[in-house]
Amino acid sequence: MRTFEDAIPKTDDPAQPARRAIMKSGAAVAVASLLPGLQPQARAAGSAFGKPEMEEVKIGFIPLTDCAPVVMAAVLGFDKKHGVKIIPSKQASWAAVRDNLLTGGIHMSHVLYGLPYGVQLGVGGPKRDMAILMGLNRNGQAITLADALAREGITTGLALAKAIAEKKRTYTFAQTFPTSTHAMWLYYWLATYGVNPLKDDKVITVPPPQMVANMRVGSMDGFCVGEPWNAVAIAQKIGFTAVTSQEIWTDHPEKALGTTAEFVQKYPNTTKAVMAAVLEACQWIDASLANKTKMAETIAEPGYVNTQVETILPRILGRYTNGLGKSWDDKHPMTFYEDGQVNYPWLSDGMWFLTQFRRWGLIKTDPDYLAVAKAVNRIDLYGEVATALKVPVPKSVLRASKLIDGTVWDGKDPKAYAHGFKINDMAT
Repeated sequence: MRTFEDAIPKTDDPAQPARRAIMKSGAAVAVASLLPGLQPQARAAGSAFGKPEMEEVKIGFIPLTDCAPVVMAAVLGFDKKHGVKIIPSKQASWAAVRDNLLTGGIHMSHVLYGLPYGVQLGVGGPKRDMAILMGLNRNGQAITLADALAREGITTGLALAKAIAEKKRTYTFAQTFPTSTHAMWLYYWLATYGVNPLKDDKVITVPPPQMVANMRVGSMDGFCVGEPWNAVAIAQKIGFTAVTSQEIWTDHPEKALGTTAEFVQKYPNTTKAVMAAVLEACQWIDASLANKTKMAETIAEPGYVNTQVETILPRILGRYTNGLGKSWDDKHPMTFYEDGQVNYPWLSDGMWFLTQFRRWGLIKTDPDYLAVAKAVNRIDLYGEVATALKVPVPKSVLRASKLIDGTVWDGKDPKAYAHGFKINDMAT
């Protein structure tokens, strides 16, 4: 019987260099046609959107596991089937992603779901009309606490809240960007246990690849970030997983394919061609264990995430350890497709981030939540692309979820939801 360990590529596997050489060669399109899990009906949709206005599209990414759809769309040649060439462009930080999107240094990006919404409203930086084209993944982030806290007996949210309340010292936590998913997961988790993250502790911003190094030198007590950096902290014995993001909100939205509204207006065919290529890549990744393994091998390369395959793959497959001796099979690991449920740009997902911006004082008044979500989340474009690829499209633009504190979010009354939290940073 094939075991989980059998699925993890060994670093001394003599076939691995050959596979990597094939991935990097100009024969990527031919290789893609031989790999399992491709959708035959999608191949026929290559000319469905008209001739792309651009031949090459530079797409930014941060070194994280969930950059995989953008990378694999380029590596496997899904882009070429739709008449474009995707050029993945590694970025140093989410601030760099924002700035390069706005100045044209990159055309699109693997982006934090909340980042385009922050730019749309001018939160903490330039104000520009933005577009979320599709979701790239759900789940798969975590909050890591330093091993030093475990040695003090602080391993849970309740224990941490008690320590913070005693005010023996200032506790410092890191997120990746002020309007990031990671800031929102961190704030929500701390508030669930009675901590006001903006008043009771210190919060700093650190780019994802720098999280582990900063924790190693004692710059923080905890951080919220995407994989593989939580797993890396465990491997290097400097931190442990206190909570996964899917425990905070099961099947939450995470990264998206984002760009400016101006780019969509100027290059509609190019936009849809890229969306189709990335959507096919999402299908491919989730289609089989073999595909997930090949994906992990590819993005582990120095040009992408630059880490060990063994650090990426287990959590992609739902095999978690927390660094304190606990292991479990997670029923809600990072996923990329799920019959299009992952990729559909739900308006309720976008509105949720707006409610949290309001809750934490990032915006001082209530926006027209639904109107902003309709402007940013391009359900029209997604519907056109999904229909061409025969990907199911939900009948409703809203979905309901229960979060870790027991509250239910369904998008129906965002203002009441935003104002319903006892712990907040609202001026009024």
